[in-house]
Amino acid sequence: MNAFTRIALAATLAIGGFAAQTQATAAPAQAAIASPYVAANDGTPLYVKDWGPKNGPVVVFSHGWPLNADSWESQMQFLAERGYRVIAHDRRGHGRSGQPWAGNNMDQYADDLDAVLRTLDVKRATLVGFSTGGGEVARYIGRHGTARVAKAVLVSAVTPIMGQSPSHPEGVPTAVFDSLRKASLDNRAQLYKDIAGGPFFGFNRPGAKPSTGLVDSFYVQGMQAGAKATYDSIEAFFHSDFRADLKKFDIPTLVIHGADDQIVPIETTGRATAKLVKGARLIEYADGPHGITDTHKDRLNHDLLDFIRQ
Repeated sequence: MNAFTRIALAATLAIGGFAAQTQATAAPAQAAIASPYVAANDGTPLYVKDWGPKNGPVVVFSHGWPLNADSWESQMQFLAERGYRVIAHDRRGHGRSGQPWAGNNMDQYADDLDAVLRTLDVKRATLVGFSTGGGEVARYIGRHGTARVAKAVLVSAVTPIMGQSPSHPEGVPTAVFDSLRKASLDNRAQLYKDIAGGPFFGFNRPGAKPSTGLVDSFYVQGMQAGAKATYDSIEAFFHSDFRADLKKFDIPTLVIHGADDQIVPIETTGRATAKLVKGARLIEYADGPHGITDTHKDRLNHDLLDFIRQ
């Protein structure tokens, strides 16, 4: 190899090495993409929101029918901005979660909540359940205990029993259950608009000022859910008996309920629940409808914060 060849070879190697080094430097590292889903025990994908600092105290939210985790956005943003890690999942069959044909019942809802807590390794959480979600929280504690739970909040909850039965004659009449199921089959889109535009937010009360935005939000969330899941869920929230679950509560518990709740009347739910849970504190919103997470969100946010900080 003559001198010229040696110089040319050295130059080629140097240029090649420089190019490789430049490429390695310029190419960004492949970042792992965190999935917003966890798997239920039957494989159903459950969509999860996980906001706020990951090292903050944890608050976990369970939503009402036929909504999804978006219904908690006011409370989640408020608490996350104050250093809390806030978590909410779309119930199976609702929102962005999977829509399995089976499992739309309280036992499975509770097991799905357990899957979320275990997958995210949540400890010492405050569980907050609204309406059907209140039943989900109660059944979770009844089935899985409080090893991962520090406190519980039941907001406008369907506990201890919402519907009328031979052992609970003071509940909401069975005719309401029948009409809900029929309306869900006949035209569930109109059902959601009628509920949101009337008793849910109290817009049917004299002097009330309906909010088109709240009605639209309820409708959109409802229509994201599956027809079969929302139909089955009416049975789940209407007839489930949570009395045995509530007696297993061994943590500080706050019950918040609107005294003007036309969907889940306070006398047989909120007040009865507070009597069944040992040491529970009851806060009544005198003019509060069912949907106080929106209509009374500022008060609710501060009541939650005060309770969690205690």
